[in-house]
Amino acid sequence: MADETLISDAEFRLSMRHLAGAVSVITVGDGQDRTGFTATSVSSFSAERPSLIVSVNRTSSSWPALQRYGCFCVNVLAADQRDVAQSFAGIGGRKGVDRYDGAGWYRLKTGSAALEKALAVLDCKLETAFHHHSHAILIGHICAMEVRQNVGPLLYWQGGYHDLPAAADQRCLAEPIRQ
Repeated sequence: MADETLISDAEFRLSMRHLAGAVSVITVGDGQDRTGFTATSVSSFSAERPSLIVSVNRTSSSWPALQRYGCFCVNVLAADQRDVAQSFAGIGGRKGVDRYDGAGWYRLKTGSAALEKALAVLDCKLETAFHHHSHAILIGHICAMEVRQNVGPLLYWQGGYHDLPAAADQRCLAEPIRQ
């Protein structure tokens, strides 16, 4: 099969805007060498050896740090942490260690920065990275984790941030499908 582009980049991006995703901040590095990025490309991979997948653009300033340190923390953001998402997305020109300003941080097993009051923090050791075009697909083994209960997530959908209230966890959103 010939290497053809069936759809344009713009069409692809438009279709992905319809895919709602949890917002996470991926942190990596130490001291003044800390950096990180905002991601919706985080997914569970395996429960047998707890692991997850994260995608990162290899032109990102975080990519060299990921290679150098070999560990990272996935901080799943709570509904009230939109400012952290914007900071790590580089809004306002923030880069590197400056992205950490305005939030509280602590360390888990790998030493990567974990966000205080995040919905969940998943401290990971980088097991492997696959290169595919402009991105690297990271597989991280989860070494430590913490979860916060009764708090809603921050979601990204249609090009913007949206809150899902914690009460949504406890309401019946739909009847199960019976066959």
